[in-house]
Amino acid sequence: MIIRFLTALFLTFGAVTASAQNAPLRITIDQGVIEPMPFALPNFVARDAASSEFASQVSAVILADLSNTGLFRAIPSDAFISQAVGVDMQPTFGDWQIINAQALIAGNVSTAADGRLTVDMRLWDVFGSTEVGQGVSMTTNPQNWRQVAHRIADVIYSRLTGEAPYFDSEIVFVSESGPKSNRVKRIAIMDQDGANVRFITGGDDLVLAPRFAPNGRSVLYTSYATGAPQVYLHDLATGQRRQLGGVEGMTFAPRFSPDSSHVIYSQTSGANTDIYTLDLSTQARNRLTRSPAIDTAPSYSPDGQRVVFESDQGGSQQLYIMPAGGGAAQRISFGQGLYGTPVWSPRGDKIAFTKQVNGRFHVGVMNVDGTGEQLLTASFLDEGPTWSPNGRVLMFFRETPGPLGAASLVSVDVTGRNLRYVQTPSGASDPNWSALRSN
Repeated sequence: MIIRFLTALFLTFGAVTASAQNAPLRITIDQGVIEPMPFALPNFVARDAASSEFASQVSAVILADLSNTGLFRAIPSDAFISQAVGVDMQPTFGDWQIINAQALIAGNVSTAADGRLTVDMRLWDVFGSTEVGQGVSMTTNPQNWRQVAHRIADVIYSRLTGEAPYFDSEIVFVSESGPKSNRVKRIAIMDQDGANVRFITGGDDLVLAPRFAPNGRSVLYTSYATGAPQVYLHDLATGQRRQLGGVEGMTFAPRFSPDSSHVIYSQTSGANTDIYTLDLSTQARNRLTRSPAIDTAPSYSPDGQRVVFESDQGGSQQLYIMPAGGGAAQRISFGQGLYGTPVWSPRGDKIAFTKQVNGRFHVGVMNVDGTGEQLLTASFLDEGPTWSPNGRVLMFFRETPGPLGAASLVSVDVTGRNLRYVQTPSGASDPNWSALRSN
């Protein structure tokens, strides 16, 4: 079933015949479109009265996670011939084959005497009449039911696509409210699907560019609390925050190293802007760039050995890569326009960026050596891409023009397919994706 799904591509061909008698026929493949896999997900079976509400909620989250990828298409429940499909039941495969369900997801939800919730799931290949992998059972406190639903969706996604999971993750972003001339901005965190929004700053100060620590324990952001931009670290367990570095001048554009031990950021002193690192345990600073240019927006490679950043050292805003300890930088962007906000893919093979050309903004990706540039979006203002934990999806923010313009979070597949808006309570910008949650 997985092989059938991954090879189900509908290709558009264009053929031209040359005027010369002996010229060869050439066929050009213009594009490929993945046909979403149809799947069936009957409501999970509630084993007791206390779990009946959770059964439908868990089913709905799993269905939404899979459908939102653009890789799967949920068959409407009114087309089902069979309805209840528990994990201890052998499906009547003919009932699902006739409605063309390629995958069938079956589940139970039960409540133990201590109040904890258990969710069981089995995944079936309908036309192969076989189970895909082994059954899954997860137990949690009832308030964590949504996280369990995301984790089960992750299991299904990985088994059907071969991709690493990403549903059980969070987004930190800037929540925006009020008129454009007087925006109130707060740092907020939510599940990757927009649920469970919580705020970690109060809106008294202008805040920008929040970034998760890879270990999930803290968030970096830039604040204007002192009147000039400064980098702050917010501890998610205690709620305490502290300014980093204690240095003169402006600090901004922070990111963590892959092991969460260092922060890389930009610092402006006088007319010069360079990139520095800060060791969080010793508070030792290290200056990485020393050019008269504006060097900013640094991002580590997943192995921590290199840094991509934006700089105007060549006369216009372009992307460069240098060793993580500093040294000679190599330019990697050479297309028309201005490049900025680079961020390295968790897979290590791509760099996402913002590009401004001909009055339009784009989010794009390129190979690490600068080849293979592909623009995925275009609008009045698309900016600030961030990668999902598996490197399959990008999220960014899009702002509309005019005095009533507002920012929204948008996601897109790395192929440029499946662009969709992410639900947030109000305007939203500067998203940053967390790693998969570990608890």
